[in-house]
Amino acid sequence: MRTFAPWILSLLGASVASAADATAEAPSDVVSLTGDTFEAFVKEHDLVLAEFFAPWCGHCKALAPKYEQAATELKEKSIPLVKVDCTEEEALCRDQGVEGYPTLKIFRGLDDVKPYQGARQTEAIVSYMVKQSLPAVSPVTPENLEEIKTMDKIVVIGYIASDDQASNDLFTTFAESQRDNYLFAATGDASIAKAEGVKQPSIVLYKDFDEKKATYDGEIEQDALLSWVKTASTPLVGELGPETYSGYITAGIPLAYIFAETKEEREKFTEEFKSIAEKHKGSINIVTIDAKLYGAHAGNLNLDPSKFPAFAIQDPEKNAKYPYDQSKEVKAKDIGKFIQDVLDDKVEPSIKSEAIPETQEGPVTVVVAHSYKDLVLDNEKDVLLEFYAPWCGHCKALAPKYEELASLYKDIPEVTIAKIDATANDVPDSITGFPTIKLFPAGAKDSPVEYEGSRTVEDLANFVKENGKHNIDALEVEPKKEQESGDATETRVASDETETPTTDDKPEHDEL
Repeated sequence: MRTFAPWILSLLGASVASAADATAEAPSDVVSLTGDTFEAFVKEHDLVLAEFFAPWCGHCKALAPKYEQAATELKEKSIPLVKVDCTEEEALCRDQGVEGYPTLKIFRGLDDVKPYQGARQTEAIVSYMVKQSLPAVSPVTPENLEEIKTMDKIVVIGYIASDDQASNDLFTTFAESQRDNYLFAATGDASIAKAEGVKQPSIVLYKDFDEKKATYDGEIEQDALLSWVKTASTPLVGELGPETYSGYITAGIPLAYIFAETKEEREKFTEEFKSIAEKHKGSINIVTIDAKLYGAHAGNLNLDPSKFPAFAIQDPEKNAKYPYDQSKEVKAKDIGKFIQDVLDDKVEPSIKSEAIPETQEGPVTVVVAHSYKDLVLDNEKDVLLEFYAPWCGHCKALAPKYEELASLYKDIPEVTIAKIDATANDVPDSITGFPTIKLFPAGAKDSPVEYEGSRTVEDLANFVKENGKHNIDALEVEPKKEQESGDATETRVASDETETPTTDDKPEHDEL
């Protein structure tokens, strides 16, 4: 079983593993802990980042050199990074709720524990842990202002009068909610605000790119601040990588990709597209992406993954993709019009679909993207739909039971048991694991119910009966019972992944 967070880039390979092995032999700033030393060490330090790993884990090997470098950089800040070998310390890892590798957790003593939620890159680990070591809002003085402004790639400082309690409280609450993502500071000193050229109350975001700073002088309100900070902290034209993908895909606006194979090409496109990015700032994000490393992702956007440069837009909110005609050259002027047309809903999204089957051969109805609306949504049937992947072992294990389930309903027109290959068809639902099973009840197609029970014929049939509009009990007609086997869920979405042992763990290409 492998589980991993959706939509994040992953870098794996033998070269990384070799680097990890070499690093393991060198003097290390990562502290190795055991069941005998763990509690005492955590108690002795205010803040600790712990990695729970297994030596056989490929993702642990990929992380190792980055984790080592982060440990060295954080050592001078007295933020220790530790590791625990779960193949040797099974009891300790079990007590800490470790279910996959690598698992990273932040400890502030033994009772205050939370998962590390940053990217697994050296710079990201250092930045994340520095934020954790500081208060939610650091105090600014004339002496430390310049230092604080450059403590991280993005620093948000509130210039708010000390007697403006309401604004200070709102800013502090906002900072506490976003402290994992940004470094916050504040001052009530009017002379500092004047020296920075801002009035009280104002919020200034300092960054090490583009125009270097952005000022917010609107109403200090949570949603407005979050929207502004997200927009102001995003480069006009960014570079997509493991540490940035999650932020872009969860930004709530479309993402435009410029695929290019060389650094020189990406730098050229960055300059050419800045004016377009400025025009649409806050409406769409534009990034360049290394086509040599992540070219396979072009296929996910319905582009030819062998032909670059290439351009495409993805709208995660609508689950829509807009590939730009690859027979045309990627020119900023032409792409600018294409972007505007997409934002104006003048371009139809591209839909990847297998051919609609001429006949349905078995009891399970085969759905493809082009038949999804008719077979799943636009009818008065209770439709149980399995989203599967051909490579998924658990999907293969489920197949005979799912066929048997479908046979129970073969003479019941009110219910359809169906499946769709989610790797070969664009689907409107967000699917992060395989198999995923959802029931689309008649009359409530916009509110599907996801199945989370045991994968037995009996339990699936009861799920259809209890959650479907028609309340059909197929077991009354032809009762069948199954022994439960294999209820785990596999996921294959590129990312900072966690692994558990597998006998056929193979290196993966760089992917999204």
